[in-house]
Formats: sequence, structure tokens, C-alpha cells
Amino acid sequence: MTTITLSKSDAAGVKSDAVVIGVVKLGGGVTLPAGTESLNAAYGGKLVEVLSGLGATGKTGEVTKVPGPHLNKPGKSATLIAVGLGAAPDGELKTEDLRAAAGTGVRAAKAAQSVAFALPTPDAECVRAIAEGALMGRYSFTAYKSSDGPAEAPGNLTVLTDLARNKEAKAALERAQVTAEAVAQVRDWVNTPPSDLHPAEFAAGAVKLGKEYGVKVEVLDEKALAKGGYGGILGVGQGSANPPRLVRLTYTPRKPVTHLAFVGKGITFDSGGLSLKTSSGMVSMKSDMAGAAAVIGATIAIARLELPVQVTTYAAMAENMPSGSAARPSDVLTMYGGKTVEVLNTDAEGRLVLGDALVRAGEDQPDLIVDVATLTGACVVALGTKVAGAFGNTDAARDRVVDAAVAAGESMWPLPIPAEMLDKLKSHSKVADLANITGEAWGGALAAAAFLGDFVADGIDWVHLDVAGPAFNDGGASGYTPNGGTGYAVRTLVELAASAS
Repeated sequence: MTTITLSKSDAAGVKSDAVVIGVVKLGGGVTLPAGTESLNAAYGGKLVEVLSGLGATGKTGEVTKVPGPHLNKPGKSATLIAVGLGAAPDGELKTEDLRAAAGTGVRAAKAAQSVAFALPTPDAECVRAIAEGALMGRYSFTAYKSSDGPAEAPGNLTVLTDLARNKEAKAALERAQVTAEAVAQVRDWVNTPPSDLHPAEFAAGAVKLGKEYGVKVEVLDEKALAKGGYGGILGVGQGSANPPRLVRLTYTPRKPVTHLAFVGKGITFDSGGLSLKTSSGMVSMKSDMAGAAAVIGATIAIARLELPVQVTTYAAMAENMPSGSAARPSDVLTMYGGKTVEVLNTDAEGRLVLGDALVRAGEDQPDLIVDVATLTGACVVALGTKVAGAFGNTDAARDRVVDAAVAAGESMWPLPIPAEMLDKLKSHSKVADLANITGEAWGGALAAAAFLGDFVADGIDWVHLDVAGPAFNDGGASGYTPNGGTGYAVRTLVELAASAS
């Protein structure tokens, strides 16, 4: 188990196996940020020369290791890990730079049992960023590894700061711990093989967390879904031997300042249905439930932090499989609330389960609905694999969520919902209220957002986050982001709730 603490200990004398510091680009060389004065003195004032001689340039994410000072004295640090922070032209480092540096440093210290972080902490926000980066960076998914696998990451982490006894810094550390644990849970769910995480098991996991942290959890099984008229969720899940679920979580503090509703796409595996994906296109489709995982994880974190914000969360879970009972292209589904949809592509299934959940969420009359979904490859084409697309029925609501993402350190970009997209969805079906695709090869992310917006009740602010890119990392680890599930959107949703309070 990982522990993380704050300490006013001197960086040169802290009892730790490794100390992580930052290196900043300066002109054609490097310089050291505040907080490393004692370490520099321990190297005879020549630490910059030592690092430069080993090739350190200060490039973001670059790691340079050197033997720690006073190796002949017991209890002194054995390794100094210098992490590039990039350039700071205005003289100030961004919190995201510190978060990434802490994650890089803890990954570079895998052989160490304890790691201290001597990174700049001018305020509590920087303390939180470093703690989050360290905790998220040490994550590894080992559930399916044999016992002779790689050693676990460092278990004892220390943030060195003059703010160690500061009330705000202590609260920042607590928030970092709770948020990082939620991110780790989301990553675990996303990384679990789909053979071990069907809708029923996924729902059971939410129930378990709810009981542990005092969040009410209700689960609608396939019978309850049929009785309630949830045609979208049932239609997507009807081809699988593993029936769908709709999970509702509610957190209600004594005097809530606002009411947020979260909705998440929880396709535990997406084959594409009868509109079958290519074999390579299915490889990472165990991650198609990342949106549902994120909204569940964020709800639990908000409850643990006792934020004064009411949260009602809907996670729509189904497995999209081809079989004799699967939905066919040209089938018509009657959604929750009565709207009809002609399914012209069974691989455009996420919007169908979300449509049901959005209508149900609107019945709770929240002040804002935010849905999170690995919805379209088109959004990845537009924004790449690191940036989520943000859509909304008002610019103010959308910008509020984007601002929360910026504060949390998650990359997000606002995108429009052109009015003609909904018109195209409506006109593309000759037999139902609307089709689930426009029939055009472009603007897929915009069309999906337009589809979802048609299921949001009038008068309720709504934001849609298409996280198809950043929810799953097919590449190598970097900063605090591992290979596989990333836990994207948890920090944004927690920040959204925290900023409202």
C-alpha cells in the first residue's frame, strides 16, 4: 500500500531511497528551481554542472540520475532523480508541469522503496499537483501478472514543502489521495479483460464501492429495464449472453449548493454488433466502458471528500455483440421517454445507451448534466489521442467544464454542435424520429453530440465529453499516464464539483 505525507525535511538530508527534483531550461543550459538550494550546496554548489555534464537539457520529461550526496552517511538519499520541467518563460511553473514531473520521477524510481519530492511548492495547488502526479505515476495493473513479475512501485512517498503544517496543504494532500485512488479504480476497471467484467460484474463493483463510502446505488437488471422501457440499453445488449444494466448512484449532502448529474457510457466490450468492427479495431474495446467507470469513480471521490454538491449518476452498461438475437441495421428502438430511433449502424451504439440515461437523468431536474463517453473515432481524428472534445447546449456550461479540466490538468477542447446535424439525423430515417447516424463520412463526433442533445430535457444545461482518445493509452507510459486505462475525466468531474462549492 502506498502512503504519502508532507514533510519540512531538508532535501539534502531527508531519509529516502531517492529524491526527485526538477530541472528548468534556461537559454542554452539548465537551472534549478526553488527548493533545491540545500542539495546544490551538498554538491559543492556544482549540481547544475554535474547534471549538464550528464546531458541534462531540462526538456520536459527528461530523466537524469546521479548518486545522491553523502552516500557514506547512513540514512541519506541513495539516488537523485532530476526531471526536466521544460522552459518557464514567465518564471512560473504550471501545476501540470509539476504533476507530470512527479509522475515521471516516481516511475524512474521503481527500484526505490521510498521517494521524496523536492519540487517547487509555492502554494497548496502545487502540493496537490505533485501528490497527484506521484500517486498516479506509481500505478501498475498487476492483477493478471504471475508472481515473478516486476517489483511494485515505491510505497512511501513524501512531498517536501515548507507548507507541511499548512491547513490548505493538508486538505490538498487529502484531495490528491482520494482522487488518485478513484483514478486507480477506474484504470483497474478499464484494464480488466472483458471476460471478467460483464455488465453484471461492473454493476456489482459500483454497489460494493457505494456500500463502502455511503453512496446509495440502485441497479436495474434486464427485467427492470424492459419494464421501464429502456429500449436503447436493451437494444444494444440484446445480442449478448450477458444482459445489460443501468446503475444509479446518488450522493446527497445536507445542504447542497447545486445538483450535478453525471452520465457514463459503459459498453463492457464493443464488437460493433452486426456492423462488425475490424479485428484490429476491437483490440482496445474493453475500454469502451471508460466513461461509466469515470463517472462512478468521480461520484465516490466527491462523496469521500464530502463536497457540498448533490450528485446523481447514471452508468449505462451493456455488451455489444453479434448473434442471432442482436439488433439489426434498420431495426427501430423505442427509447426511454418514447422517442424512436432507427439503428442504421449497430456500431454507433454508445449514443443509444446514453440516450436512455440522459432522459432518465433529466427527470431528476439537475442544474447540469455532464456525460462522459468513449463515443467516436471521429473525435480522435480531430483532436488526437490526448485531448477530449467538449460539446454543450450552452457555451457557458461547456466552458465551465472545460475550465474545470484545465484546472485539473486534463486536456480538453470545445467543439460545436451545428444545427444541421440534428436535421440530418432526423431526415436520414424515413420510419423513425431519427437515425443513429447521418450517413455521411464526416463530422461524426458532431453528429453524435447532436444525437445526444436531442435526449436532454429543455431548460437543463448539458455538456458532452467525447473521451475516445485520452481514456485509453495504447502507447508507452509518460508522466503520470500509464499504458492502458488512464482514468481520464475523474479529475475534471471532481474539480467541477469542488469549484461549485
